[in-house]
Amino acid sequence: MELRNIAIIAHVDHGKTTLVDVLLKQSGAFRDNQQVAERAMDSGELERERGITITAKPTSVEWKGARINIVDTPGHADFGGEVERILSMVDGVLLLVDAAEGAMPQTKFVTGKALKLGLKPIVVVNKVDKPEQRAFEVQDEIFDLFSAMDATEAQLDFPTIFASAKHGWAALEPDGPRDDMHVIFDTILAHVPPPHKVVEKAPFSMLATTLESDPFLGRVLTGRVETGVAKPGMTIHALSRTGDVIEQARITKLLAFRGLDRVPADEVHSGDLVAIAGLAKATVADTLCETSVTVPLKAQPVDPPTLAMTFSVNDSPLAGTEGSKVTSRMIRDRLYAEAEGNVALRITESDNKDAFEVAGRGELQLGVLIEQMRRQGFELTISRPRVLIREDEDGNRLEPIEEVTVDVDEEYSGIVVEALSLRKGQMKEMRPSGAGKTRLVFHVPARGMIGYLGEFLTETRGTGILSRVFHDYAPYMGKLPGRRNGVLISNAPGVTVAYALANLEGRGPLFLGSQVKVYEGMIIGEHSRPGDLEVNPMKAKQLTNVRASGTDEAIRLTPPRRMSLEQAIAYIQDDELVEVTPQNIRLRKRHLDPHERKREQRKADAEG
Repeated sequence: MELRNIAIIAHVDHGKTTLVDVLLKQSGAFRDNQQVAERAMDSGELERERGITITAKPTSVEWKGARINIVDTPGHADFGGEVERILSMVDGVLLLVDAAEGAMPQTKFVTGKALKLGLKPIVVVNKVDKPEQRAFEVQDEIFDLFSAMDATEAQLDFPTIFASAKHGWAALEPDGPRDDMHVIFDTILAHVPPPHKVVEKAPFSMLATTLESDPFLGRVLTGRVETGVAKPGMTIHALSRTGDVIEQARITKLLAFRGLDRVPADEVHSGDLVAIAGLAKATVADTLCETSVTVPLKAQPVDPPTLAMTFSVNDSPLAGTEGSKVTSRMIRDRLYAEAEGNVALRITESDNKDAFEVAGRGELQLGVLIEQMRRQGFELTISRPRVLIREDEDGNRLEPIEEVTVDVDEEYSGIVVEALSLRKGQMKEMRPSGAGKTRLVFHVPARGMIGYLGEFLTETRGTGILSRVFHDYAPYMGKLPGRRNGVLISNAPGVTVAYALANLEGRGPLFLGSQVKVYEGMIIGEHSRPGDLEVNPMKAKQLTNVRASGTDEAIRLTPPRRMSLEQAIAYIQDDELVEVTPQNIRLRKRHLDPHERKREQRKADAEG
């Protein structure tokens, strides 16, 4: 059977997973009466809740006697490490672009990697049924983008398909026949080359590109078979990038991708995508091969992390009351297990072994990891994110710069320009992007973007679209303005009382309601002025035996300002922490004792 391996790449929300749904349905991968969830490829709990793809997943369809292996990839730049590895498994890419928004930063980031590897793109302009679509302009933009990325003549001669994944049709012209998606299958067969055929007698070898843990099979490594044939029960060994033998083992289970399922296979040949179980130590970027092979396959380098947070043991007075996994050993094992499969993460232990620096691509990637851990019963404290500073040969400090693309209504563009200028952003482009919107492109220090998204959505009344992608390292730009307001800190442990909170509302918005456990040093609200304020949220009303009319009415509190995990992480300052448990997200000061806080402040002032 003929084979084609292709990855679908696009910016977030441009419709990759919806397109894969339709391709699976129209290829006959499902029965006519089969119940299939919407966005079937987003199988993870968090993926379904947030409506985003977090991990890359292969599937396969059969069309006109050929098997097409399709890999659905994440659209967020934070999960770019997933996409970079996947590109070594495929022979072509389906580049999906929104007919209104056009090429966005993440599109550029991944497309650049694909073009460097020599992969030929097929461009699908999606959502051409939108009233604000500008399909032909977007096609020209993509051509200009490829030219700027030094694409070859063969890559510039790309086929364009106009589609609406939501309505299940694709055509070679925007006003072409709107019947089905068959033109996409035919274009893939015509334009994507089959996997490089090698002599079947060559020994088996495969580069592991993704790793997952299965409760029944153990470690499952997925990749593309480069040479030879693999069968269950074969003895293979794993080679590291340097050619060292990591382990030798038997293939206990060989799984091929058929539709949404992984099915046991009797043998797989070169070019096919396959999952192998039976190895105990091998990981991503290792070569799995017959014992006669001694030279590892070349693995694609992954871009280094740009942002780090400190994960440490929860040491608050309420520690251990809500979670089941609270020790540093449990946190350590979980983080190292995550780093094995996620090559974009880097874990560093502290000297006292109870804190771990976790470096990744962005707040969203680390926020997803923390959310997964809290759902598994972990308790931890998280520090404010910090960017990873480099030094060049001359000893100058370099910091990561991000390319930030903003689409806003014209009336809000001034507010956005002012806010990003305060964060040392430099405007690179400003142009109308249709339907009364303006597109702004900035280069902003990565640390200036920490926590800006919430402020941006408030300023643009929720109508703006902001996307960021790593651009380059540049000389350190100096101090940035921090949070303008202080916080309200509880001065004693106890349970909050509505009477006390009602009196504190005038001091600033509160983060919690009445009858909530608090402790000394916990942050309960935002101060309306600069500087922190210690308050007593447990103060009860002094009762007397004299009754007065109108003074005993029920107290009505303003609803508290609830923060999501990402908002809490972005809100805190360097002297504050986020306490994460399966049931609560709390903000607290790093030093709970007020005398210790003052001592640290004096020390910081003396040094500064």
